Amino acid sequence: MSHQRNPRALLTPAMHHVLDRMARAGHLPLHALTPVQARAAYEAGAGVLEIPSHKLPRVEDFTIPARDGHAVPARLYAPSSDSLPVLVYFHGGGFTIGNIATHDILCRHLSHLAQCAVVSVDYRLAPEHKFPVAANDAWDAVQWLAAHGADKGLDSTRLAVGGDSAGGTLAIVCAILARDASLPLALQMLFYPGCAAHQDTPSHKTFDKGFVIEEPHITYFFNHYINTPADRDDWRFAPLNAPDVEGLAPAWIGLAECDPLVDEGVMYADKLRLAGVPVDLDIYRGVVHEFIKMGRAIPEALQAHADAARALRNAFDTKA
Repeated sequence: MSHQRNPRALLTPAMHHVLDRMARAGHLPLHALTPVQARAAYEAGAGVLEIPSHKLPRVEDFTIPARDGHAVPARLYAPSSDSLPVLVYFHGGGFTIGNIATHDILCRHLSHLAQCAVVSVDYRLAPEHKFPVAANDAWDAVQWLAAHGADKGLDSTRLAVGGDSAGGTLAIVCAILARDASLPLALQMLFYPGCAAHQDTPSHKTFDKGFVIEEPHITYFFNHYINTPADRDDWRFAPLNAPDVEGLAPAWIGLAECDPLVDEGVMYADKLRLAGVPVDLDIYRGVVHEFIKMGRAIPEALQAHADAARALRNAFDTKA
């Protein structure tokens, strides 16, 4: 993608306004905080620019057993008590911050728009749980829902995986493991997923400062998550390193133009297309990483929700 000399000139007026307000608020950057403090700060700010929370007839908390016996918290959202197809959703937050609560409004809205069940998975976070615990928890949740979703009144024959940022990485990992396990998935629904081993694409340089997620944040998160530099080259950290993506579930990929991660998202789309996987790629102009959680201020967020939901409905073959 072409990145111009003054990248802030790319921003929409509304996005400009939000970034100016954030700068004026003067909060300590997350990378200056301990992980526990960073989680609290992220959760405190998570709803500030969100749309109103959508009331759904079915919202249930439960747990999913992980391979080591840990009970992974999960929350089920559904627009009715019918046997519905399921989006398994993984929140963003650099594998270090974020939880079910920070992505509650988004998951409610996706469930409503796509008329499907959404199961939000509270995978374990770094640095307490380092790579590959998050990836293992994510895949354990998908396998469990495939095997036991019917017990919750869900149509577990129609499963999709999705997530934003680090959660998008986890969704891709699950799509690859599902293919290897002959577990059919309807869709991988990805908001600006992390895909690369190293932050060295042009967009990482262009948007390294002043666009919500800054280079020091990324380094902070990844240094908490990985055990050694060699982990970066593992495809479960960097899906662009997956040796083979043939036969993966179709993908809907929504990227932010003014995001350090935009180039690697495009590269993943290209990798899938070269392997013959159907890809629907939407790049939202003039917005930044995290924009999908700014629906009150950023119209592109609502557009991305609608586009992702349409992709889900088409993949599940359900009527709006």
